[in-house]
Amino acid sequence: MLNSWEREGWLSRFAALVQIFAESSDVESIENALSKLDNLEAFFEVTGEFDIVALVSAADNVEFREILRNKIRSIEGVKGIVSSVVLRDSRAPMR
Repeated sequence: MLNSWEREGWLSRFAALVQIFAESSDVESIENALSKLDNLEAFFEVTGEFDIVALVSAADNVEFREILRNKIRSIEGVKGIVSSVVLRDSRAPMR
């Protein structure tokens, strides 16, 4: 059975989790800016070391780099980011 990511077809694209450090007073405005990004699959306000975790898809690493540099890092209040590339969804069947 296919999971929702595979049904939507984006898992075959380049995907990454982007952990965002934010100015505490800017979390809501950062979330508003993130919600307008086409490549954003989901985002979560979280506890712990990071403030927001976003799931981003792209055609390839070149497009992902542009999203990081020109879109996410340019959002006011973003203090820093750490990204983790998704290698595979362990719940998905191997191909």
